Amino acid sequence: MTLRPLFVTPIYEASLTPDRSFENFNAEIFTACQGLADEDKAGRAWCRANRYGGYTSYASLDDLPRRMSVFGELKVKLDRHAKAFAADLALDLGGGRLRLDSLWVNILKPGAAHSGHIHPHSVISGTYYVATPPGASALKLEDPRLPMMMAAPPRRPDAPESAQTFVYLQPAAGTLYLWESWLRHEVPANGAKTERVSVSFNYGWR
Repeated sequence: MTLRPLFVTPIYEASLTPDRSFENFNAEIFTACQGLADEDKAGRAWCRANRYGGYTSYASLDDLPRRMSVFGELKVKLDRHAKAFAADLALDLGGGRLRLDSLWVNILKPGAAHSGHIHPHSVISGTYYVATPPGASALKLEDPRLPMMMAAPPRRPDAPESAQTFVYLQPAAGTLYLWESWLRHEVPANGAKTERVSVSFNYGWR
C-alpha cells in the first residue's frame, strides 16, 4: 500500500540572520517602522477607523522601497527568495516574472490580532519578522480544503504537521515566510508585553 501526497501546500521558510550586517539592517528597519507609525497620520487614521490594534501602512503608503533605502534593501533580499520559491513551485511564468507590487509595515500591540484572510490578485505573499518578543503571536495557517471537509472528523492531536487542519509557525526576528497567496492565514492575539513588528508583501505576475 502506498500513500501519495498530492496537491501539497509548500511554505518557504528562511532566515536573514546569516546575511552580512544583519543586526544593523534589522535595527534600521525597526527604527523605520516605528518612525512611520509616528509620522503616518493617514495610516493611523485608517487603523482607528478599522479597529486595527496597532499600526499598519497597508492602506496609506505604497512606495516604501522607493521612500526609504532600508526597504529598498529588503526588497532586494525578498526578490531573491521569491525567485527561489517560484522555482521550487515549478511555476511557468512564460514571458513574465514575479514583481513586488506591495509592501507594508505591521506593528501589532499586545492583545491585538489580525483575523483570517487571503491576498487576492497576488501569486506569492509573505512576511519578514523584525521584532518578535516573548509571547508574540505565531502565524496561523489553515488547510485550504477546510471548507470542503463537511462531515470529516477532527484530526488526532498527534497527527503529523502535514495532516493538521491548522499549523502555527513561530517566527523569530529575521525569519522570512513565503506562501502562495490563496492560502488563508491569520495572526492570533499578541501575547507579548511589547509590540510585534513585521513587514508583509505581495508578488504579482507581470
